[in-house]
Amino acid sequence: MQTLIEAIKDAEKKEVAIGHFNISDIVALKAIFETAKKLLVPVIIGVSEGERNFIGVWQVAALVKSLRDEFQYPVFLNADHTHSIEAAEAAAYAGFDTVLFDGSALTVRENIEQTKLVVRKLKSINRNILIEAELGRIGTSSEIREGIPEGAAVKPEDLTKPEEAVSFIRETGVDLFAPAVGNLHGMMANAPEPALNIKRVREISQLLRIPLVLHGGSGNADADFTAAIDAGIRIIHINTELRLAWKKGLDKALAAYPAEIAPYKILPDVVSEIGNVVQRRLKLFNKLV
Repeated sequence: MQTLIEAIKDAEKKEVAIGHFNISDIVALKAIFETAKKLLVPVIIGVSEGERNFIGVWQVAALVKSLRDEFQYPVFLNADHTHSIEAAEAAAYAGFDTVLFDGSALTVRENIEQTKLVVRKLKSINRNILIEAELGRIGTSSEIREGIPEGAAVKPEDLTKPEEAVSFIRETGVDLFAPAVGNLHGMMANAPEPALNIKRVREISQLLRIPLVLHGGSGNADADFTAAIDAGIRIIHINTELRLAWKKGLDKALAAYPAEIAPYKILPDVVSEIGNVVQRRLKLFNKLV
């Protein structure tokens, strides 16, 4: 069975990116897994601290492991946006493949020191677990926005600097790195997302020897994704688009079947809407279109 690091190395060779999709329930998991399996591409399931508090840390780990074992399929699990050492340890003990320790709200020095501690502790629990870190502010919530989040890095001078990235990785020893390159969490309500700074992605990628992760992918232009992948991005996160699809599918089903009370008869519309988003993104990320 392919490991996550092997899947990432394979993506590097093919110059594609692995899709990372967040879930809050088994409905989204079903849609994402079935779509990835149909396209024969690896996929990463993400759960933030809030999402895994809702589902259960051990429960979501068991669900993803059961899919991997039953179908012998490369589906992986990430503890997305983890803000405490305790939550990171809980994910490692539960068997997550990777943990994102998000110290982006801290000073750079505090982020480095906390990330170093997380790397040491988690590698002592499971030496094969991958640790990701984030440097730069890209907002904090997958929501529909009216504007740019306060303090988010969108100006060239505020983006993650290549030399800072090199120093950060050298000191922390992380396996994956998420820079701020014009990407933002959430989606604009009535405007396009800011363009990604592809030049900065390429500059960082050329200096680092570890894979780059793009957060806040919802709403970005297809051309930006393709250019970012060509510049060195190997994992792309999508969440807000799935939440919108979840609501659209549920609204559609409730309107069509107002008297229905059996969830398994209502929720297929939700699976379908989420699956459509996932298929479009996975085809783009894996250059299948």
